[in-house]
Amino acid sequence: MQQTLTYDTPGRSTRDITRDIDAVVRDAGIETGLAHVFIKHTSASLMICENADPTVREDVETWMSRTVPDGDPMYVHTMEGPDDMPGHIRSILTGMDVTVPITDGRLNLGTWQGIYLYEHRSSRHTRQVVVTLTASG
Repeated sequence: MQQTLTYDTPGRSTRDITRDIDAVVRDAGIETGLAHVFIKHTSASLMICENADPTVREDVETWMSRTVPDGDPMYVHTMEGPDDMPGHIRSILTGMDVTVPITDGRLNLGTWQGIYLYEHRSSRHTRQVVVTLTASG
């Protein structure tokens, strides 16, 4: 089973998409298996991160902005602006996909884990996330 979800982002930010992915799992009726979640973009990513304290994601962004700064003169690829190449590097570092076990018809995440869409560009974008579910046995 496969479903594509579409999100509008406000610019650089994180968005909790855990409930949306869990809803796809519930609607599919799969009791045990795997949920593979993939973002179809090179300047946005997915991550499993702390879901209770939003300052964790703020700290991730602070680290990213120091490590992969916008407008660094070392970047050759600047076709779409000073956040273009940093967006690509950020997505490579954090990844374009996550895989989560499905147990008893739900995502089997830890107590403090959530799935986040991490937008790396400064301006608004529309992002597509493909959820592929595979049932076990």
